Amino acid sequence: MNSVSATIDPPVQRDTSVIAVIGLTHGTSHFFHLLFPPLFPWLMPAFGLDFSGIGLVVTVFFVISGIGQALAGFAVDRFGPLRVLLFGMSCFLIAGLWLGLLAHTQADLLAVAALAGLGNSVLHPADFTVLNHKVSEAHLGHAFSVHGISGNIGWALAPVFLTGIATLAGWQMAAVAAGLMALPALLALRLFRHQLEITPTATAGGAPVHGTFSFLGVGAVWLCFGFFFMTSAAFGTLQNFGSPILQQLYGLSLGTSASAISVFLLAAAVGILVGGFVAKRHQQDRIIAVSLSVAVVFALVLAQVIIPAWAVLPAIASIGFFTGIAGPSRDLLVRRAATGRFGQGAYGRIYGFVYSGLDSGLAISPLVFGHYMDAHQFAAVLVGVAIFQAFAVLIALVVGQSAPMAN
Repeated sequence: MNSVSATIDPPVQRDTSVIAVIGLTHGTSHFFHLLFPPLFPWLMPAFGLDFSGIGLVVTVFFVISGIGQALAGFAVDRFGPLRVLLFGMSCFLIAGLWLGLLAHTQADLLAVAALAGLGNSVLHPADFTVLNHKVSEAHLGHAFSVHGISGNIGWALAPVFLTGIATLAGWQMAAVAAGLMALPALLALRLFRHQLEITPTATAGGAPVHGTFSFLGVGAVWLCFGFFFMTSAAFGTLQNFGSPILQQLYGLSLGTSASAISVFLLAAAVGILVGGFVAKRHQQDRIIAVSLSVAVVFALVLAQVIIPAWAVLPAIASIGFFTGIAGPSRDLLVRRAATGRFGQGAYGRIYGFVYSGLDSGLAISPLVFGHYMDAHQFAAVLVGVAIFQAFAVLIALVVGQSAPMAN
């Protein structure tokens, strides 16, 4: 019995450690996605900004993250993910402290956003490279599920954490506390560095004979980029503007509307958990199409203001839940695209490029919808969310018919 246990336990313990640490880093990065939006009620008067002005700050974060993410994938493939992850967490720490202690002008806000975006840029190519190399095949599905859920937990924590501290102690203290949230991830990366480290030789060892940029010639990769763009534009709009929209359309208080966004994000995490089981048993494109179609319906219902205020939380939770179900199916499609044509040596490049679509969508949504918010066209913003999700449904169905993705 002891010899059997000795052969089984070390891989399980290693996988568990790797999944937990990567989950922590991913949750931290998603927390910093929302460094600014929960603080809008304090930052806008403090810096004299309207929704378009503060939206520009969020856009800078995701523009830097998107560009950096596409480039970070090459760095991960070349140098390994651990050092890149340490760099990213350090950027988050400095960004939070800078915002809370030194920011006095809009230029400071833009600089903080750029630094935090640079930190965020490394996460997806580095995280997925570690998971695909270090986690055994038997536990890879659990790894992707934990990765997705941890990100949503980070999203859900940020509004309550930042709004609560800002209400009690001011937005500067909330920003400093946010920066300190990067410390646990930094410590975990250092403590478990031996389980996480991948040498450049190991990273490149699985690469087939293809050019460095060959993946850009594959239609499925671009379709996945487009899918990420559409879904993140819709998701990010609710993250950034959902609280004031619900306040204006349904008369909710600041605390209740902030809690509604947390409910939305937690429901998405539950959806990811459910989606992890469903994705293995059914066609991924159909799962995505059905679940996002349901989310579209609920977004349109909210936009029409035809439900009472007490039904807002169940409705927005439904949007989050059905959006979350699509997550694991999406990640499985991207994994097949990466391994089917280019092998393990291209994980960083492909994940970096495809996930830069996520940042691109999150970058464009504040610019597109900030003007509608300033014009008090709050229902139109929810209709826009539904339109982006509808386009994502169409792309998912096309991806399902794409030969490269069917390998």
